[in-house]
Amino acid sequence: MTQSTNFQAADTGSAVQSVDFSATDTLSEILRAGAQKMLKAAIEQEVNDFVRDRRDVVDEHGRRLVVRNGSLPEREILTGVGPVTISQPRVRDKRPAGEREMFSSSILPKYLRKTKSIEELIPWLYLKGLSTNDFPEALQSLLGADAKGLSASTVTRLKAVWEDEYAEWSKRSLIGKRYVYLWADGIYSNVRFNDNEGRTKDEKRQCLLVLMGATPDGTKELIAVVDGYRESELSWKEILLGLQARGLMHAPELAIGDGALGFWKALGQVFPGTREQRCTVHKTANVLNKMPKSVQPQAKNLLNEIWRAPTKEAAEKAFDLFEKTFDAKYEAAVKCLTKDRDVLLTFFDFPADNWCHIRTTNPIESTFATIRLRHRKTKGNGSAKASLTMMFKLAQSASKGWRKLRGHHHIPDLIQGVKFVNGVNENHINQEDTQTSPNRTIQTEIVA
Repeated sequence: MTQSTNFQAADTGSAVQSVDFSATDTLSEILRAGAQKMLKAAIEQEVNDFVRDRRDVVDEHGRRLVVRNGSLPEREILTGVGPVTISQPRVRDKRPAGEREMFSSSILPKYLRKTKSIEELIPWLYLKGLSTNDFPEALQSLLGADAKGLSASTVTRLKAVWEDEYAEWSKRSLIGKRYVYLWADGIYSNVRFNDNEGRTKDEKRQCLLVLMGATPDGTKELIAVVDGYRESELSWKEILLGLQARGLMHAPELAIGDGALGFWKALGQVFPGTREQRCTVHKTANVLNKMPKSVQPQAKNLLNEIWRAPTKEAAEKAFDLFEKTFDAKYEAAVKCLTKDRDVLLTFFDFPADNWCHIRTTNPIESTFATIRLRHRKTKGNGSAKASLTMMFKLAQSASKGWRKLRGHHHIPDLIQGVKFVNGVNENHINQEDTQTSPNRTIQTEIVA
C-alpha cells in the first residue's frame, strides 16, 4: 500500500489543496524502524565508550564512579523519513561536584527536535514560494501524517531565530581574514510591507548589496548581505568601511562587478590598491540591448572572441574589430563597450586557471537565482527583513556545495606580488626563455 497524496501549488505560493493520509506507507515504516534501530545502537555505543574510557575512575573499594544509570525519557525527533522515537541512556558520575563530567551526546544533542535536513528543508520550501500557513500540510505530505511540531507559528518562530542568526553573522569578527578576489552585485527584489528605515513609505523596491570573496586557499565565502539604498556610493562605502572596522585589513587583489558606479567609487576610497574587473556577462547584455535583434547574434560572437581570447593582445585586436564593424551604425553600443575597455581586460593579468571565475559576477548570480524564483511566485517577500533573512539562509545552504577556485594553488604567488602575463606566471616565462636560449645557440653552432 502506498500513501495517496494530491499536491497542487499555485503561482502565488498557495500550497496543498488536499492530502489523504488514510493509507499506511509500509516502506516509510520500515525505513523509520531501521533508522530508530541504527540511532539507538549508535547512542548506546557512544555511552559505552564514554563509560569505558573512565573505567579506571574508582573509589577506595575499587567500585566504578562513572556508570550507566537507566535512561532519559523518550523524545520524538523529526527526521527526513518522518518522526523517530528515541530514548538516550543516562550516565551517573559519583565523583565530588568539582570533578564530575557531564555526558553530552554528539549524535543526539540535548533539546534536539528536528534534524538538520528538516531545518534546511523549511527555508528551501519558503524560497520555492510556499506560504507560512501551508507548511504543516506540505511537510505532512513529505514526512508522513505523524509529522508534528511544524505549525505556522513554529515556522514563524524559526524565521525569528534566523533573523537573530543573521544579525550575529553580520557583526562577526574578520580579524585574520583575507580575500584575494571580491565579487560585488546588487540583487533587486520587491517587498509588500515596508519595514525598513531609510525607505519612503510607498517604496516597494529593495536592493540587497551582496559581497562574496575568495580566500587564499581558493574557498568562496559570503562576506556581506546588506539592505542598501539602491547601489549608491554611500551604501557601498558603509559596507566596505564596516568590513575594515571588523578587522579586514588586507585589500583584495581584484574586485569584480558590473558597471554600477557607486561600488567602484566606494572601492577606490576604501581599498585604493584593488584592481577592477567589469563583469563581461553584464557588459555583453548592456551592449546587445543597444543593438537591433537582427545583428545581436553576430555582435555576441564578436564579443565572445574578446572574452575568450588566449592573450591580451588577441583580445585588443578583437576589440578593434568589433569597433570597426559596428561603429558606423551602432555608435551607442560601441561606446558602451569601449568606455570600460581597460577594466574589461584586467583578468589577463591574473592566473589563467582563475579566468572562468573572475570575468563575471556569476558566483553571486548563480547562488541567489532561487531568491528571484520566490519573488516571481509570491510577488515579492513580505518584508525587507524577511528578504535579508532568506538570502542569508539560502547562502548558508548553498555554501556547502561551493567548490574551490580552479587553479587556487596560484593564489599564494599572486599574494607575494608575482606578476602574471596573459595568465602565466612571469617567473615561469623567464625560466622558459633562459632554458630555450642556450638550445638555440647550440643548434646554430651545430648547423654552422
